[in-house]
Amino acid sequence: MNTLGHPRIGLTVAKKYVKRAHERNRIKRLTRESFRLHQHTLPAMDFVIIAKKGVQELDNRTLTEILDKLWRRHCRQAHVS
Repeated sequence: MNTLGHPRIGLTVAKKYVKRAHERNRIKRLTRESFRLHQHTLPAMDFVIIAKKGVQELDNRTLTEILDKLWRRHCRQAHVS
């Protein structure tokens, strides 16, 4: 939890795992967009997204679905606690 009252995001996509800049930018763009769409339902937490090996092989739809599932899980966990 953070004390700001709204969620924040930090993300990193290592060159080691995603060689091409346009692929790194695509992943970051999709992640930021997904966060922007869900930020009003998310708890006031700092989210750190670290892209791992193989993420560049995911298409846009799959990556967005994974992120949506991640946001829903954190919303559920915040409401339970």
